[in-house]
Amino acid sequence: MTPEEMREKAIQLFKERFHCSQAVLAAGQEKIGTVNEEVVKAMGSFGGGLASSGRVCGALVGGVALISSMYSRGNLQGKEDPRMWYLSRALVKKFEELCAPFASINCCDIAQVDWHNRDQVREFYKNPESTRQNCIKLVGDTAYALGKILEEDEQQSKSS
Repeated sequence: MTPEEMREKAIQLFKERFHCSQAVLAAGQEKIGTVNEEVVKAMGSFGGGLASSGRVCGALVGGVALISSMYSRGNLQGKEDPRMWYLSRALVKKFEELCAPFASINCCDIAQVDWHNRDQVREFYKNPESTRQNCIKLVGDTAYALGKILEEDEQQSKSS
């Protein structure tokens, strides 16, 4: 799966009502060939900026979670791969660049929605001109950036 295909997949999943965190993670799982619906499910409450608090955007959280699932450990006997840290940092840096127009990586500044206000939420989902367009683009761009980072890491691993 190319980075562009990851972009398209994440956007499709987001438009079909996965949360941003789930859409980016699921596209990443498809790229690495390890689809785990329980992990996708666990990412649900990261939408809306960590439990709809408006804090850090779930698209970034989903991407970092994917990297962590590849390079962290799942038990105390496992060993962490240091790539987890530098690939995650690379994604955070790219995400900050993508979010420059919003001057923030927080959902409240990107989506501009109070997730506890039903009228604002309804407007976000029902109005095709709403700030949801910001989120659709950012979900796609984050999945693309994640794909590029993973491809570059794969190329470096092959040449080492």
